[in-house]
Formats: sequence, structure tokens, C-alpha cells
Amino acid sequence: MQYVLSNKEFEMFRGLIYSTCGINLTLSKKELVKARLTKRLTHTGIDSFNDYYNYVTKVDKSGKELIHLIDNISTNKTDFFREKKHFDFLNTTLLPALISSKEKSKNRKLRIWCAASSSGEEPYTLAMTVFNHIRPDNGWDVKILATDISTRILQKAIEGTYKMALLNDVPSGITSAHFSKVLVNNTNYYKAKDHLKSIITFRRFNLMTEKFPFKHPFDFIFCRNVMIYFDPETQRRLVAKFYDCLPKDGYLFIGHSETLSKNHNDFKYVQPAVYQR
Repeated sequence: MQYVLSNKEFEMFRGLIYSTCGINLTLSKKELVKARLTKRLTHTGIDSFNDYYNYVTKVDKSGKELIHLIDNISTNKTDFFREKKHFDFLNTTLLPALISSKEKSKNRKLRIWCAASSSGEEPYTLAMTVFNHIRPDNGWDVKILATDISTRILQKAIEGTYKMALLNDVPSGITSAHFSKVLVNNTNYYKAKDHLKSIITFRRFNLMTEKFPFKHPFDFIFCRNVMIYFDPETQRRLVAKFYDCLPKDGYLFIGHSETLSKNHNDFKYVQPAVYQR
């Protein structure tokens, strides 16, 4: 069946998506929206985009279909050790200084937030990087919170099973230390080992939540290649909320294609895509 998405209907969905998760879609994304939402029309048996919009906004009181809609609209592109300079900075500068400071104050807690975890490559990379310096079984309490708005992609992250080609660029010693080979449908995959999974908690979380619910600060936050989908005001509000989730001298990592406006935040620039409270 051929579905037609009018400009008026596109604007309806555009407004819904923006108010729900902050993604700012221009008219150039109309065909992408049509293609991705056609899957939901086919799945639900609804005959038109207008009827689907009414179903999502008025009929489905559970909110489950809205979650499916956002799942289908969300873009999830990530890799292990993506933007390597960030992990170099963690290894050579941030983690050694942070661990030394915590050892002196006898505070062996490390809290990290990966605020757009996608299919899991980034939080697993963070966990591997932490294991370069400390081990939780040596008196350290390490927790990485990995959040994403897409339930579909979070399930993949929780499973932690990846095609072998995705780890081709990771040194073999690192891969063998942190992943096991498993057979899935007669194909070899890598599966994250339990010591990585034990320090990561995956949760669905909407960054547009007005007040973040976290009671204690994170030592540093990764939110990379997300704000490119937001307009400047949404970015400003999000950065302010991140600022409140960090201790004095805590760090925020953003994507290398992103930047923070000097006039709209209190962060100090450290190096490209790295800022400090």
C-alpha cells in the first residue's frame, strides 16, 4: 500500500517529535519520516498518517506507540572507541588524576553517565577504558549509567553481542580480554564479558525531561553527537542540566562536530569537544 504524507501531516509529526524528544526535523527530512513511520502504519494496520497521528496522540493512552514512533525516528550511529582522542584524554589525563584524587580522599566511587548510549558500543568502550586503570573487585565502586530514548536500541545494548567486523579496529588483546566469541545462527559474534556488563546499567531516558532525577553527581558525562539534532535553545537547556549533574571540575564530552556557545553556558573549554565545569 502506498502512503502519502502531506506537508500538514509532516508538520504535525514534526511538532510531536520536537515536543517529545527535542529532535528538530526540517522539511528536508520529510521523506525520511515517511519511510520510517510507514513501518509503523504497516505494523499497526492503520491506513493513513493522519489516522496514525490521532492514534498516537489520542487513542493510545498507554504511550507505547509514541515510544515505537520515537524508536523509528531516532538515528543510532556509533562505534567502539569512536572519536579516539576522547579516550586518549581519559587514559592519559582525566582518569589518572581523578583516581589519584579519590584515593587521597578515600572515596573509591566512580560515576559515569553515557547519555546517548545507542547500541552499547560507547558505554562498553568506557568500561574497557576504566578497566585500564582500576578494577571494581579491588575496593572500587564503579557504575556507568547508559541511557537512550530508544527501547529497541537499548535491548541490543543490553545483549552486548556484536558482529566481529565491528571490533576489527580494536587491538586483539583488548578484544579478547573483554569479549567472548559466541555462535549466533552459525555466525561468529563477540559478546561483552560479565565484568563489563556488571558495571553498566542500561535505562531508557528522555533528555528532554525537565528536571533530571539524579541525586548524586557524575564524575564525567558523555553526550556525543546528540545535540546536532537539537535547536540552539534546546541545546542550551540540556547543557545547563548537564552542568547541574557534575561536581566542581567535572567533565562533559560532546561530539567533535558539536560545540558549546561561550555565551550560553558556564563550562570551561579544555580541548575540542571536552569541557569542564
